[in-house]
Amino acid sequence: MIAKIIKFTIFLIVIIQFLIIISFLDTFFRCDCPVTSALDIIGDKWTLVVIKLMLLEQKKTFKEFSESDASIAPSILSNRLKTLEKIEFIIKEKLPDNQKTNHYFLTEKRLSLAPVIIELALWSHHNIKPVDKQDIANVKDKNELRLAIIERYKSKTATLYKSITVLLF
Repeated sequence: MIAKIIKFTIFLIVIIQFLIIISFLDTFFRCDCPVTSALDIIGDKWTLVVIKLMLLEQKKTFKEFSESDASIAPSILSNRLKTLEKIEFIIKEKLPDNQKTNHYFLTEKRLSLAPVIIELALWSHHNIKPVDKQDIANVKDKNELRLAIIERYKSKTATLYKSITVLLF
C-alpha cells in the first residue's frame, strides 16, 4: 500500500513538473512557426549580445558583462541571464575557489548558435558596418570558423574552470 502511494506521489510530481514546463514555454512561444519560436527566445535586443559576449569574448561574470562595450543596463542584464538560465541556454555556477561570484557558461546545445552569430556578423560586415577583425572580414570557410570559435570557447572554459567542465560537456 505504501509503495503504491509513493509511486502515485512520484507520478503526480512528474505530471506537475511537466505542466509547469509546458505553461512556462507557452508564455514564450506565440505560435508553432519555428522561426517565430526562435525569435521569441533570441529575437530581443540583448539575448544574442549576451551569447556573443560569452562565445566570442569569453565573458563569464555579471561584472564582465557589465563592463563590456555592449553597455547592457544591470537590470536588463540580470533579467536576461535569469531567462537564459531558465530556458537552459546557460548554467550558473560558483567556482570552488570563489563562492561569491556567479559564473555563467553556455550549454552544449546553445553553442549551436555559433553559426547564427557568424552569419549575423558577416551580414553586418557586408551590409551595415565593416569590421576590422580578420576572422570575420576574411572568412572563407564558415564551418571552419564556427568550429574554431566553439573549440576556443571550450578550451578556455576547460582550462579556466576544470571543475565546471564536467557539467558543461
